[in-house]
Amino acid sequence: MNQTYALTAVTVVVLATVLVGALGLRISRTTSDFYVASRTVGPRLNAAAISGEYLSAASFLGIAGLVMLQGPELLWYPVGYTAGYLVLLVLVAAPLRRSGAYTLPDFAEARLESLAVRRIAVLFVLGVGWLYLLPQLQGAGLTLQILTGAPDWVGGVVVAFVVSAAVAAGGMRSITFVQAFQYWLKLTALLVPAFFLIAAWAGDGAPRARFDAEAVFRERTAVTLAEDVRMSLAAPLTLTVSGQIDGRAYRAQPVTLGTGEHEVRAQTELVFLPDSPVPDTRSGADEKVSGWSQPLSGEQDGYRLYATYGLILATFLGTMGLPHVAVRFYTSPNGRAARRTTLVVLGLVGAFYLLPPVYGALGRIYAPELALTGAADAAVLVLPERMLGGLPGDLLGALLAGGAFAAFLSTASGLTMAVAGVLHQDVLPSRGVGMFRLAVPVAMAVPLAGSFAARAVPVADAVGLAFAVSASSFCPLLVLGIWWRGLTPPGAVAGLLTGGGAALSAVLTTRAGLAPAGWVHTLLAWPAVWSVPLGFLTMVVVSLATRGRIPRNAAATVARLHLPEDVAGHPAAAPVAGPAAGGPVAGPATGSAAGSGGAR
Repeated sequence: MNQTYALTAVTVVVLATVLVGALGLRISRTTSDFYVASRTVGPRLNAAAISGEYLSAASFLGIAGLVMLQGPELLWYPVGYTAGYLVLLVLVAAPLRRSGAYTLPDFAEARLESLAVRRIAVLFVLGVGWLYLLPQLQGAGLTLQILTGAPDWVGGVVVAFVVSAAVAAGGMRSITFVQAFQYWLKLTALLVPAFFLIAAWAGDGAPRARFDAEAVFRERTAVTLAEDVRMSLAAPLTLTVSGQIDGRAYRAQPVTLGTGEHEVRAQTELVFLPDSPVPDTRSGADEKVSGWSQPLSGEQDGYRLYATYGLILATFLGTMGLPHVAVRFYTSPNGRAARRTTLVVLGLVGAFYLLPPVYGALGRIYAPELALTGAADAAVLVLPERMLGGLPGDLLGALLAGGAFAAFLSTASGLTMAVAGVLHQDVLPSRGVGMFRLAVPVAMAVPLAGSFAARAVPVADAVGLAFAVSASSFCPLLVLGIWWRGLTPPGAVAGLLTGGGAALSAVLTTRAGLAPAGWVHTLLAWPAVWSVPLGFLTMVVVSLATRGRIPRNAAATVARLHLPEDVAGHPAAAPVAGPAAGGPVAGPATGSAAGSGGAR
């Protein structure tokens, strides 16, 4: 890839982000503009902004990487991401906007009239937000490393700096325009090269240039492994080895490896002949999994069918609880606009998700060595040079590099805004825009530090973990809080801690490599199948056992969530005090300052 073109594209994206953000800053004149864009963002602009921040590094790079690794078996993966908005449309979007809240903790306190519930919700917003920010920074590091050879931490630092500056300067009004712009940039960046790559694939007369074929090396390929791996062979394989395999050292010697598993040490160079199959690999305590359609029994180390259900459930139900998605609905004028926004998002997100599997399929054919080096997420970036070469490959590669950076910037902007808002309201000692601006670097510092410590985690996997925690905590809270008057503060606290806490503990256990092999690892690696029902069941059972703790205004609050805004006296329809009228306020956009109608 031509470094000059790629760096130019990334620079243009960063500058465009700053300029579009400056436009939002110029028209952001009130505190309400800063926090919730004065709740005046129309469905089309809001839908583009939501799509821009939702389509993250996992969408732009990670899905293609997973499809490249596992072939047609992973074509279902984007379905959960898209379908999550269908659940949000039917159950949550309009009532959440009618609550008048600014953050998920605001909603929790307004609905349940409990500071304890609010504080627990704060902890989970921070946990989910930081889990989701981490892969954005890691993906940015991977992208700049591929483009320039820079250390993998540089990209994360660049994104952290640009995002922190944009969010602190312009707030919600500013990043609304930034994220809408970046959605269309990302769609264009994937769509245009896809036409040329598909045309090149269609004109390729080489054998096995098919997605459903076994992944093979099309030419003589040298691969250097960055870490110790276990390589699994379905048939004997002849290759040239420089390094250690199965405890034996080789120096550029031809070796025939037998069927089964082989231990390969880090820094070993493997030279594969044309038409050699790509071996399956796993590293450390990673579980090797069988095909996703395998039954839930048998003598296997992992169970792919269970993992499939776990990921689908996490993405399907976790979308509604993502803090950066929820906060965008508070910018809609009313509940009807929130529903229309969600409907448009379904179309925009669905259109985008048609494209990453194309890159995964082509990567499986033209860049199979990435499966061995642990850089499958880079398939999107290397394909233009690999398939087209020359000036066309350089230009399309630069376009993809710019789109990838836009993905990191847009999602990181929304997450930083949401996390900083919660830190500002509930953690830092004082209020006002100045303190919010102090909260922004604090919100970014934790995941930035984590990106230095947690390496080699595929971006799609990391995002899936955040979805699992969100689905197990905020999904039960939102669904029961909106649709069941019997939810009590003790029930909400117990459900959040049990469901969300179990999912978070499982995530941390597997990431730390502490889970033993077999079913235990599988259950902890994909916890949503059991942690989501656990969260719901705990909330219901504890609430039924504490019926005397039902909030005094629960019936009125729930009714307000479902009444149209034009009903007389609806708080979400009332004028917003202070910022909505253009005047300053001392505190954040909660309570009367944000038009919140919940009980405080």
